[in-house]
Amino acid sequence: MAVKIRLRREGRKKTPMYRIVVADSKAPRDGRFIEILGQYQPRNGGENAINLLVDRVNHWLDVGAQPTDTVRSLLRRAGVIKARHEARLAAKLQASAVAMPTGEA
Repeated sequence: MAVKIRLRREGRKKTPMYRIVVADSKAPRDGRFIEILGQYQPRNGGENAINLLVDRVNHWLDVGAQPTDTVRSLLRRAGVIKARHEARLAAKLQASAVAMPTGEA
């Protein structure tokens, strides 16, 4: 079962609102889903357009869920991708750090 993080369309005609959901890749666009991670309202614009549960997004990304291209760009705009990259880079640098010997004699 391939799990995707993708958009599910809601809202009235000409007034789209999208839920960011985790779903099986074979499920229909507006069909069955596993969990709601947030919402995207493109008509609002600015900072209020994207609302996310960042801890749940990170959980699903950690267990292997693949975001669609559109969701990946939304996560990038929300700063989730950058925070994950910096955390992974910090962990890598921490693991490769070597303690400096002290000059006590």
